[in-house]
Amino acid sequence: MTHSCRVSHQYFVKQIKMNMQYDGPTKLFINGEFVESKSGKRFKVIQPSTEKTICEVSEADLQDVNDAVDAAEEALSGKWKTMGATGRRDVLLRLADLWEKESEELAKLESFNNGSPINLSMYITKDLVNEWRYNAGWADKIEGRVVQSCKNDLHVYTRREPIGVCGMIVPWNLPLWCLVVKLAPCLAMGNTVVVKPSELTPLTALKLAEMFTRVGLPRGVYNVVPGYGPTAGAAIASHMRIRKVAFTGSTLIGRTVMEAAAKSNLKIVQLELGGKSPMVVFPDVDVEEAVKLSQFAVFNNNGQLCTAGSRTFVHSKIYDEFVQKASKAMSQHVVGDPMDPKNTLGPLINKVQLQKVNKYIQTGKQEGAKLLGGGDEYKGQGYFVNPTVFANVKPDMTIAKEEIFGPVQSIIKFDDEKTVIKLCNESEYGLAAAVLTNDIGTVFRLSSSLQAGTVWVNTYHETLAQGEFGGYKQSGIGREGGPSGVEGWTLCKTVIVKSKL
Repeated sequence: MTHSCRVSHQYFVKQIKMNMQYDGPTKLFINGEFVESKSGKRFKVIQPSTEKTICEVSEADLQDVNDAVDAAEEALSGKWKTMGATGRRDVLLRLADLWEKESEELAKLESFNNGSPINLSMYITKDLVNEWRYNAGWADKIEGRVVQSCKNDLHVYTRREPIGVCGMIVPWNLPLWCLVVKLAPCLAMGNTVVVKPSELTPLTALKLAEMFTRVGLPRGVYNVVPGYGPTAGAAIASHMRIRKVAFTGSTLIGRTVMEAAAKSNLKIVQLELGGKSPMVVFPDVDVEEAVKLSQFAVFNNNGQLCTAGSRTFVHSKIYDEFVQKASKAMSQHVVGDPMDPKNTLGPLINKVQLQKVNKYIQTGKQEGAKLLGGGDEYKGQGYFVNPTVFANVKPDMTIAKEEIFGPVQSIIKFDDEKTVIKLCNESEYGLAAAVLTNDIGTVFRLSSSLQAGTVWVNTYHETLAQGEFGGYKQSGIGREGGPSGVEGWTLCKTVIVKSKL
């Protein structure tokens, strides 16, 4: 979600062997130490491009989450508190410096574990240095305010304080990005944390634990409990001593997290959920460039992005030309080993996701959409799917309504601005949207009318640490990034002082 379509496919790296060996941590990280789970159970981590086992990782459940919360509570009132805001700032800045030095290794591990194209992982991982530094800078700059009272003998002021022990449940599609945009402001504001990475992609969260020990993060501030959603994830969402939970994933599971939070201790909930993002293409643009951007919007990260621009609305004046060029542009996408920078698409995360995407493709054919390219199953090892483009898609077709989470583009014709705004906003999702036009009036009308947390104009997938990111409607609650994203990890306290008793 932080990648520009202008980045060259050859920008960062030479080819990396797909069968690289993993020799990093595989245990839980609790109270500053790597430890086995109480049950002794372990689970396999599979490389999606080869279907081979990378390693086995300790599997956390309720007992381990309890231990992690104990450690986080102790750290919250201990050294993490006494070192103060400038101390927290300095730890995070040291982490940012180390991250910058090791960003290439982190990116390789990310692509190795989840199948993201290596150039994308390199770009995102390097860019996350800015996320650490931006949020570290906030640590000693959060201020309260003096409140004017109508009573002369009262002095009233507010202060921002940490929420407490926080939980994070992180997905598999962009594990590092989804973790850091939560973790950096959370720690900067003085909280401690228990993180459950996806059981499919736990390796970079564990690598970060190792890095934190090298920069002097106090024991217990950052804890990692790899495991499954119904056990470790549920334990975090329902834990009585966790005061906030941040989750990125599907809308369905987001509801489950919110329900567990409500039924336990009414913990604060931050959700970044699904999307079915529209891109609206007006007839005053360069059609060839619009086609390239539209396919980047949906094919980036193998189509496995919650912001994927999978609904492409094209004005009737240029629709036929757009469709023709979209069909031709398909040949420029290369599917294969994600560690090879020449390839633009890697594998889907696992066999379940592969079967789900292929089922949507078959549904698109059955409901009468015109297949321009792709749609055939990829032959060979790994969970690969060929990028697929449908034309003549109607707004009520399944592929135009449901989140596919794969490289499947639906091209939909529209005639007028009022109609396309209505079509875009009919979705229960509202994470992102895009407008392609050179008319400034159209830009302002569409950007204010589209119900989405982010509206891109003549670009896509751009984010920055200083800007808020989050959804409307069923795409989420709360914001990541910017001042709002920082403040969301604090509680506001009002202090009322009377001059004398």
